[in-house]
Amino acid sequence: MRDMHSNKRQRRERGQATAEYALVLLAAAAVALALIAWVTSSNVLPGFFTSIIEKVTELANGTPLG
Repeated sequence: MRDMHSNKRQRRERGQATAEYALVLLAAAAVALALIAWVTSSNVLPGFFTSIIEKVTELANGTPLG
């Protein structure tokens, strides 16, 4: 009888863990969507990549960063 109760509890806990993982994934997706929406509306990303390309080019040419 005790084994039957522990098996039910283990299955319930596994289901709970699965639900928690699903909620974490949904939260991560929501944060990612919010970040994508912000980046596309604020035009930050092109400027960010431009500055990175400039820094890499300066390093390749031997120009000190500054």
